[in-house]
Amino acid sequence: MPDITSNAASEGADAKLSLVRVPAQNVRQFIASALRACKVRDADAETVAKCIVEGDLWGLDTHGTFRLAQYVRRLLDGGTNPQANMKVIRNEGATGLIDADNGLGHLGVLKATEMAMDKADQFGIGWVGVRNGNHAGPATIYVTRPLARDQIGLYGAVGSANHVPPHGGSELLLGTNPIAIAVPAGKEPPFLLDMATTVASSGRVKTLAQRGEKMPVGWMIEHDGSPLTDPTRQSEGFLLPIGGAKGYGLAMAIGLLSSVLNGAAFGRDVISMSNDTTTPTNTGQFVAAIKISAFSDIDTFKSETDRGLRDIKNSKPLKDFDRVHVSGENRPETFQDRQENGLLFHPNLISALGGIAKELSIMQLKI
Repeated sequence: MPDITSNAASEGADAKLSLVRVPAQNVRQFIASALRACKVRDADAETVAKCIVEGDLWGLDTHGTFRLAQYVRRLLDGGTNPQANMKVIRNEGATGLIDADNGLGHLGVLKATEMAMDKADQFGIGWVGVRNGNHAGPATIYVTRPLARDQIGLYGAVGSANHVPPHGGSELLLGTNPIAIAVPAGKEPPFLLDMATTVASSGRVKTLAQRGEKMPVGWMIEHDGSPLTDPTRQSEGFLLPIGGAKGYGLAMAIGLLSSVLNGAAFGRDVISMSNDTTTPTNTGQFVAAIKISAFSDIDTFKSETDRGLRDIKNSKPLKDFDRVHVSGENRPETFQDRQENGLLFHPNLISALGGIAKELSIMQLKI
């Protein structure tokens, strides 16, 4: 099976290729077929396929279908359990803990999200951790679910490989450790923050490698401190944390909450899902939901959120900016566009998906 960075052309050539629109339903069917070919249960394959495509619909391409090759490789090589049986191993009031049995990561985090929302309805807040999980795609697909219940969504996880040294160190002991929050508004789009604690996520680097493009200066450095701009050499350098020591501290905090608290892998125990396809990763995540009505009148909260968001967006920009933007404001528009007109795939990704279809002896993706 082709690696997700395969087909990367020499500098500049494929970077200019046009993105191709592919119907979301066709992609869901293809992904579900690929997962079933890896012995994943039908219902689980459908659920994960929907989650993966949802990531693409939100415009988070680095964590959507682009990741399918990694998931398939780990399923075939034994690193991920295709027949996982998740268990709730702790359930105390507003908190819970799920053992995901080394299944596809989306299944464990989705269950944690539903459980956290139910607990928030009952107790005002719900916090559910996951251990023995795997890479679960973009956090957005989980933190946006509580919005429909007039809840705030929170998410944290340990990255699926260590790409970052501690501040002042040289050993790779931390991941990109993402954090996300979604806050409902009234007439304005919800506030949506979904970010790695590094300047760029590992997925963005891998995407550029597949497309044959270079990284901007400032994403990574080599071990001697010089800038690294070739994404195919990611293993030879460090991802840089946001804000220097502050980003390092934030990554540590998220790791402690999402992994150490749950009994999941942290630090030296983290397994790279790309480099080791046979060993369980024991990835840790948490999802929290907060019921707004436990703190405030819902309509008042939404109107005040609207006012705050508008104040920010209508504030005076610097001369080189068209206006001030709010995190996530364009996501709903992107979602609707891609749902109606198709997902945007690079030709090299389509080629890689063709390699998956050939190896698994399934139908090719319908373009």
